[in-house]
Amino acid sequence: MPWKVSDTMSLRSELVKLMQQEGANVSELCRRFGVSRASAYKWLRREKAGEGVEDRSRRPTRSPSKTTDRIERRVVSLRREHPAWGGRKLRRRLVVLGEKPVPATSTITEILRRHGLIQESESAKHQAFQRFEHPQPNDLWQMDFKGNFPMEQGRCHPLTVLDDHSRYALRLEACDNERTETVKERLTQAFRRYGLPKRMLMDNGSPWGDDGTHPYTPLTVWLMLYGIAISHGRPYHPQTQGKDERFHRTLKAEVLQGAHFRDLAHCQREFDAWREIYNEQRPHEALGLEVPATRYRISPRSFPEKLPPIEYAPDVQVRAVDNHGWFSFRGRRYHVPKAFRTYRLGLRPTPQDGTMDILFATHRILSLDLRSGIATKPVNHVSARL
Repeated sequence: MPWKVSDTMSLRSELVKLMQQEGANVSELCRRFGVSRASAYKWLRREKAGEGVEDRSRRPTRSPSKTTDRIERRVVSLRREHPAWGGRKLRRRLVVLGEKPVPATSTITEILRRHGLIQESESAKHQAFQRFEHPQPNDLWQMDFKGNFPMEQGRCHPLTVLDDHSRYALRLEACDNERTETVKERLTQAFRRYGLPKRMLMDNGSPWGDDGTHPYTPLTVWLMLYGIAISHGRPYHPQTQGKDERFHRTLKAEVLQGAHFRDLAHCQREFDAWREIYNEQRPHEALGLEVPATRYRISPRSFPEKLPPIEYAPDVQVRAVDNHGWFSFRGRRYHVPKAFRTYRLGLRPTPQDGTMDILFATHRILSLDLRSGIATKPVNHVSARL
């Protein structure tokens, strides 16, 4: 798929970053990004030589003499580019950019204070807390809509998808609604480029589901067809999706606060530019001031353009679900969520007498009590991989 001219530099930079990750599959990356291996390696050589991936380098010639005044101006300039960055992030960025000498964090904070670019609360110490993250990229993706906001034309509903391990922003989409088809379209684009995750974590409610009455939705069933396990955050506990919630706060502080957007296209241009900064330039406190791009690698599970038919093991009894969500078993009818209408489900006995697991593709979705005729969710999560 050809790249848009406006996105070429950003996509080249992202490709080069991913090529440099340990164990990167360059052939697969080139296939997913739609470029030749020769072009990819040319950009990689330019990046390693410090020439950048532009067709013509526009980097200014560096002066061998570096003065304190120049560094101070550089600190002020960086702060004005990134008004939400504090001393630690700015210092790390100066190191990455190769500036010398690099002032201490406290010195940078003092420079910001002298120029009226910092509030006293920004330099206050925060209480440390324990963080949890999955051990590998693509073990878990977190997904949610940030609160929508008005534009000159309509409203924007930002869809965010974040890798739990690396905090890599896989998707930041300016959407005009929060419907299932909109989410599927944006996720398909992400799956084609980055591959499939093992599990996805979502909030409750439409289009994600899991409200007791409707524990599954067409969206979650669609994800399970690709072998992706589904989890939902605890109701009224946004901490479950803490990383994506934190990403939303950063997005608000660095992009949305005080901004005015004409339409969705304008929003998307601003989102794309900031996503590159977030992934490749902005030092992340939880990553030891590294950037997310240093920890992310694409998934080895490629996105299949055509799904294979659902198959079950020989010892599993298969039943078709009708248009109203019912199936028959041993002379009795049982009801399952309507999201599984017209699909074929599998039934497998459990060690507990009188109960059976209800299977969908590679997932255990429900537990069926043959005596009461009631199907309930497995404990602790929505879809359990077999």
